[in-house]
Amino acid sequence: MKSRPGQPSPRNQIGSMLRVNLAGEYGAMRIYDGQLSILQTSSLKPLLDHMKEQELTHLRAFETWVVENQVRPTLLQPLWHVAGYALGAATALLGEKAAMACTAAVEEVIDQHYENQLTQLGDQHPELSHLISVCQQDEREHRNLALHNGATDAPAYPLLSSMIKKASRLAIWLSERV
Repeated sequence: MKSRPGQPSPRNQIGSMLRVNLAGEYGAMRIYDGQLSILQTSSLKPLLDHMKEQELTHLRAFETWVVENQVRPTLLQPLWHVAGYALGAATALLGEKAAMACTAAVEEVIDQHYENQLTQLGDQHPELSHLISVCQQDEREHRNLALHNGATDAPAYPLLSSMIKKASRLAIWLSERV
C-alpha cells in the first residue's frame, strides 16, 4: 500500500479503514438491536440473533485492532448509535420483509466496501486482509439470508433498498474522515 501525492500515508489509510470498519460493525449491531426490539416474537428472531452475534464478533475484532494501532474511533459514534437503532426499528415496523430488505441493502454496500479495502491492501497486511475477508463472508451470508427471507418482497423494495444503500455509503464516507 503506497501513498501517492495528495493521498494519506499508509498508516493513515489503515487508520481510516479501522475507523470506518469499527463504526460499521457498531452500526450493524445497533440496526439489529432496533429490529429485535420490534420483532421479539417473529420467526426471524433466531436469524436476527445469529447475525447480531456475528456482528458482535466483528466489532470486538476491530475494537482490538483500533486499540493496538492507536486509531481514534469516529467522532460520529453517538450519531451511529441512534441512527442504526432507528433504521433497524423503522424497517422492522414496516414488517419482517422490510427488515430483511434493510439487511440486504446494508450488507450489499458493506460487501463492496470490504472488497475495495481488500484491493487497496493487496498483500501488504495479510492479518488485516484476513479479518476483513472473514467479515466480508459473514456479510455476504447475511445478505443472502435476507434475500432468502423475503427482502425483495418488501413494500416499495427498490426505493427502500436504494435509500438505505445511499445512507450506508454516506455513513462510510463520513466515518472514514471524521
